[in-house]
Parts: sequence; C-alpha cells; structure tokens
Amino acid sequence: MATNVRESLGEFAPAFVDYSENVLFGDLWRREQLSLRDRSMITISALVMGGMTEQLPYHLRLALENGLQLEEIVEAITHLSFYVGWPRASSALKVAKDVLGKNK
Repeated sequence: MATNVRESLGEFAPAFVDYSENVLFGDLWRREQLSLRDRSMITISALVMGGMTEQLPYHLRLALENGLQLEEIVEAITHLSFYVGWPRASSALKVAKDVLGKNK
C-alpha cells in the first residue's frame, strides 16, 4: 500500500515517512482482525469526524481500491453528519464529489 507521504515529506521528515510506510501501512493496515475495506471505512469516519479534509482524497481513493462502493461512502458520511455535525459532513461530501464524482 503506497503512500504519498514520502513525496510530500520525505526529505523533511524521514522518520515520519518511515513510520507511515512501515508501521501504519506496513503493519497496522495488514493485521488480520479487520479487512482493508473495514479499515478504510473507519479511517474515513475518523477523518470526517476530525474535519481533516486534506487527508480525505487519498483515503477515498484507497477505499474504492479496498472494496467500498461510492454509494457506501456517501451513505457513511451522510450517517456521520448527525454525529459529527453538518458542516464537517458537508465539507467531506464536497471533497468526495470532487475526488470520486466521476465514478458515479
């Protein structure tokens, strides 16, 4: 599972890149207790909850690769709107539309 963190932070923060690639994506994302699909849903939910829309495009694309359907992503964010707030969900849906809208 490749990350774009090496490209954006590689020379500036090499230890961070190492942890991202080897621990986060190399170990945690590979544990058998949750599927990649479930991990993507959890990660998208956490990013939406935290209002971290800068990280969403990568994880939205990854979610499709991991088996989530566009309709499931939109429904999950819609569901989250009642728990995390309308503005955060609205911002996330706008990012999803920009990134994944062509898949609909």
